[in-house]
Amino acid sequence: MYPGRRWLVVLAAVLLVGTVEALSDTVFDAFLPFPFHALLVVAVVAAVVGTGAWEAFRRIDRLARDLRERNAALESRNAVLRAVYDVSLSVSGQADPEQTIASIVDHARSLLRVDAALLALDGPAGELRLRATSTAGDVLLGDRPARVGVMAREEDDLECYLRPGYQIRLSVPVGHAEKRIGMLGLAIESGNRRRFEASEVETLSALATQIGLALEAARLHGELKVLAIQGERERIAREMHDGLAQVLAYVNTKSQAVDEMLAHGRVVEARRHLGELAAAARSVYVDVREAILTLSAPVPPGRGVAAALEEYAAAYAESSKLAVGFSATPDAVRVPLSTAAQAEVFSIAREALTNVRKHAHAQRVSVSLALEADEVVLRVKDDGVGFEVDVLAIGPERWPHFGLAGMRERAESVGGRIVWRSRLGEGALVELHVPVGGALWHLPSGLVASPGETDGAGAPHQAVRAPSPAVREAH
Repeated sequence: MYPGRRWLVVLAAVLLVGTVEALSDTVFDAFLPFPFHALLVVAVVAAVVGTGAWEAFRRIDRLARDLRERNAALESRNAVLRAVYDVSLSVSGQADPEQTIASIVDHARSLLRVDAALLALDGPAGELRLRATSTAGDVLLGDRPARVGVMAREEDDLECYLRPGYQIRLSVPVGHAEKRIGMLGLAIESGNRRRFEASEVETLSALATQIGLALEAARLHGELKVLAIQGERERIAREMHDGLAQVLAYVNTKSQAVDEMLAHGRVVEARRHLGELAAAARSVYVDVREAILTLSAPVPPGRGVAAALEEYAAAYAESSKLAVGFSATPDAVRVPLSTAAQAEVFSIAREALTNVRKHAHAQRVSVSLALEADEVVLRVKDDGVGFEVDVLAIGPERWPHFGLAGMRERAESVGGRIVWRSRLGEGALVELHVPVGGALWHLPSGLVASPGETDGAGAPHQAVRAPSPAVREAH
């Protein structure tokens, strides 16, 4: 009702009461003695007030009902958004894909208040095969393969999993990058004539999208795992070729020489060569021990890179017979480095220690980890023979010495920079700087810094930041 008309109703009620009161003192007195004319006034007033109150209460009740309905709709929408947010976190966090998918299907059933939610994925022959279900009772007939090519509609294919008396009332495709990979359907009793609202269809579509993302994330994770295994195999093959194979060839050559010397009575010379063979055997034994250590996860979950480095330093000291000191500041122990950054810091430290054992002829080596500004800094320092950094930095072709190229690439993969400081006879220092939150950064291609630079300011190693499916509803 318009505001002007509202006041007209109030005015009319006042005029009616006033008219009856005026008549009660004049006209009504002639044939309505006291107290009947007073009762008439009271009745008129009561009628006017009752009518107004009834209309007001009716409107208030309707507004309250609308508010309750809107509040329920908002709570339902809120629950949907929370559910989609939760499953999005599960997908982005690379949680177990089976658990993530099961959770999404369960959310679909509970949020949309149906008897069952079914997820079926396309098989190799185009058939739908059940992948996950969520039921509120004895709804499923069994996990039989869906019939192929019998039914034209996908929801009918899903219905082959349901007991009699239930039907797929709403279904949406599950896909990724415009490619359908399955169907997500909702089942209710056949006699239930419920119609799904547009918001409910949107909710199911959003959950189907999350399932597609979870399946794609699982596929990519599997591919990355295969690539990581292949990369590790290649690394082991290179190490065996560069280390074990060469030492075995050396042992073979030396053993033949020793045999020849013994045949000619050159015992002293043969003993000297046997000593060299023993040294080579000890060296290859240490290499094999280190290779075995590297096959395990570099930084076990929950340990942190500082604890992993401390443990490795102790094992390295025992196998190499070098005096190894390790230190880490409290801030460095607690720093929230990404998993990728922790793995690369550990790998670079391991490679630096391997270089010390093989090339430095050192007696002592120290490993330290510190948090400086917003960077984690790893330092590996030895008292060995050292090397000329400037000579190694003449050109990119000189970088492979001592595995420096691999260390540089590992540092850059997490947005870090690595510096070598050394002179002949004065030992060497490897210094790695990794920004906190490492793997979120990358270096632009073509920026290669000299390994001998001593100051990160202005150096080219500075990191820079990287730059609706169809729905079917059964009637």
